[in-house]
Amino acid sequence: MIQYILGGILASLIGLLFLLKLNGNKKNKKNEIRDECVKSSINGDLRSNGDTDIIIVGAGVAGAALAYTLGKDGRRVVVIERDLTEPDRIVGELLQPGGYLKLIELDLQDCVEQIDSQRVLGYALFKDGKDTRLTYPLEKFHSDVAGRSFHNGRFIQRMREKASTLPNVRLEQGTVTSLLEENGTIKGVLYKTKSGEEINAYAPLTIVCDGCFSNLRRSLCSPKVEVPSCFVGLILENCKLPHQNHGHVILADPSPILFYQISSTEVRCLVDVPGQKVPSIGNGEMAIYLKTMVAPQIPPQIYDSFIAAIDKGNIRTMPNRSMPAAPLPTPGALLMGDAFNMRHPLTGGGMTVALSDIVVLQNLLKPLRNLNDSASLCKYLESFYTLRKPVASTINTLAGALYKVFCASPDQARKEMREACFDYLSLGGVCAEGPVALLSGLNPRPLSLVCHFFAVAIFGVGRLLLPFPSPKRLWIGAKLISTASGIIFPIIKAEGVRQMFFPATVPAYYRSPPVE
Repeated sequence: MIQYILGGILASLIGLLFLLKLNGNKKNKKNEIRDECVKSSINGDLRSNGDTDIIIVGAGVAGAALAYTLGKDGRRVVVIERDLTEPDRIVGELLQPGGYLKLIELDLQDCVEQIDSQRVLGYALFKDGKDTRLTYPLEKFHSDVAGRSFHNGRFIQRMREKASTLPNVRLEQGTVTSLLEENGTIKGVLYKTKSGEEINAYAPLTIVCDGCFSNLRRSLCSPKVEVPSCFVGLILENCKLPHQNHGHVILADPSPILFYQISSTEVRCLVDVPGQKVPSIGNGEMAIYLKTMVAPQIPPQIYDSFIAAIDKGNIRTMPNRSMPAAPLPTPGALLMGDAFNMRHPLTGGGMTVALSDIVVLQNLLKPLRNLNDSASLCKYLESFYTLRKPVASTINTLAGALYKVFCASPDQARKEMREACFDYLSLGGVCAEGPVALLSGLNPRPLSLVCHFFAVAIFGVGRLLLPFPSPKRLWIGAKLISTASGIIFPIIKAEGVRQMFFPATVPAYYRSPPVE
């Protein structure tokens, strides 16, 4: 096993050197935009126009948690949310242990209480009648630390309620239609109330976190949204999963199926359907697809509950979006949450990234009493985009890479990679603990991710070549390494090699707070 890991490290370093050279040959247009942003900005003293320090657009997981965090630090915060009733979504229902630790750091851990949330201690993988259990490495943490699964809307409402208890935080229901800009600086937002009245709201800093459907992100980043698949969501009632307190991942054909408990009586099922089109729910095609294509591949213990959920008819769909962070630093504004950065939800890492980003931003803003020097603040907050990278990029890359590995393929090298991944994780020890620590957000280290990824590939090659190599097996082994590189390196390139692996070499990493 040592030779596999050493081989993975060597392959990773070669790949990194290749990517660094590739990136070095390209002119970084974002730096030009950043410089222009700072040059064209003006100081905006808006204290005389109101009593707001920060406007937050959106009160989902990121917006609500951010409102409480900044309000607790003494900022005067206004949150503008399109709909303040309890959301009803089929994703954002699993918080990894790394995200729970960030929740504790933000003093929001009580928001997973009194909502019938369930402890999650790891994952169970199923493939071709075999299964293996992967447990989070939680030995060094307090007994309360674990993953949590719940109804997304209940969790969000708890955070909104907690934010509202602060006298300096105000939640408004309204739809933000545009950002207010003056000479390249964002001064606030224009929003429409429920009654249709249009209101200008001003603040020195506007933070946009209006979710995956954001209509404001285009002015603050260069979005490249991909939709690799869609989730089909069901709720199974009074269903007992094979491994209690574990998420279940079935490596099905054509792509994975997820099961996890979201309350004491309900299990969420998410069926991944590749591409952007899914069978029609209205004409019954979806029910037929689920019964004929999906049901035969799920564990027999939950088959009856799965069929009953289909017959009940509450089937919902959700496109799975992926979008690397590509900020355009703009004076007076900042992007966060799914409006800024998305990854495939297979690994349940979205909330962990959002909460980690909030911790980074909170620490950056703490030493600042005055937010009105928009040019200096914009330049200083560039460090946010660098400081967040190691954690966010590790989780993003893992999500994208695992999804591609877990999907079925007619290609023999892809089949071998999928089989090798399952068997590698089944070995236990460091082969399971390392990847699970990455998945859970407990050890978000990019180099560790790359090493384990190529260790899986080399483990697969080793199996092919033993006991006796043949020309065909050598060819498949070479294709396997090439396939692994083709999966992970484009994702790393999109995330940014330098920021991901060498953030300390980025000048913004060392930005000092503006002089008061």
